[in-house]
Amino acid sequence: MELTDIWFVAIAVLWVGYFVLEGFDFGVGMLLPVIARDDTERRVMINTIGPLWDGNEVWLITAGGATFAAFPEWYASLFSGFYLPLLLILLALIVRGVAFEYRAKRDSRTWRRRWDAAIIAGSFVPALLWGVAFANIVRGVKLDARHEYVGTVWDLLNPYALLGGLTTLALFAAHGAVFVALKTTGEISGRAAGVALRTGVVAAVLAVVFLTWTQLAGGQAGTVILAALAVLSFAGALAAIARGRQGWSFLFSAVAIGVAVISLFAVLYPDVLPSTINPAYSLTVENAAATPKTLGIMTWVAVVFLPVVLLYQGWTYWVFRRRISVRDIPASSH
Repeated sequence: MELTDIWFVAIAVLWVGYFVLEGFDFGVGMLLPVIARDDTERRVMINTIGPLWDGNEVWLITAGGATFAAFPEWYASLFSGFYLPLLLILLALIVRGVAFEYRAKRDSRTWRRRWDAAIIAGSFVPALLWGVAFANIVRGVKLDARHEYVGTVWDLLNPYALLGGLTTLALFAAHGAVFVALKTTGEISGRAAGVALRTGVVAAVLAVVFLTWTQLAGGQAGTVILAALAVLSFAGALAAIARGRQGWSFLFSAVAIGVAVISLFAVLYPDVLPSTINPAYSLTVENAAATPKTLGIMTWVAVVFLPVVLLYQGWTYWVFRRRISVRDIPASSH
């Protein structure tokens, strides 16, 4: 396997980690007004992801950095062509991060509700737009002979991409509801399980349609199997949450999202950004890659530091593994 192929796989793995981990905290943020009945319950939900959300975003930073270093042409074309949606995602993540930090700074109901709205919007926008962006990457965009995007932002809002956005939105909502059910006790956990079932059914329908469309457009035998495995895994997540097995449900939900992302990258390969103008203009793992020396250096850096990052994040999840409830929330936010 060439270094270019290794780094394509590595970037796919980073996006799998990001969507699986950041996906559930997007879902928790979006569902604040749906699951929680009062401020104390909202604080319980926020505390389930409080120690984790910023660590989950490391996967995004690493994926972006790896793309910039390993496939600079891919990175340049993405950020020029997808400038507006990526800017909206960045702004949403900034607002969301500030909201987590500032929500408890003042003991005021109005103050907290405004920051709750920021958390909801800051979770909703990326959950939707990441699906739109990745659907366009798989489908292809208007790249010219110089690998420059010559379309408009409206070209990115095609039916396939919008379906991709709705799919990630629903999947992350269901994933987040399962996580809340897993990490809490009492009424909040039961309520979250019910929301997980309802949103999960919607997500399952959207995922089947989206993955089927993807396979019909460019799938092969291997990618069809991956897509089917993703659907079956998500069905297992719904069956498990219906039986009160939150741990198994979260595991199956994570596997479903991860395998679905892998199936998209498998459909995409060996392209990294297809051209809808002319296939000859497409960016591939070969013509978008950095020099072999750069890839070699990056490989050694990854071998040294990646295990450290994984161990640290695993330790974080282990330390904060306990379920929480309204009894764990003090009377005052200070």
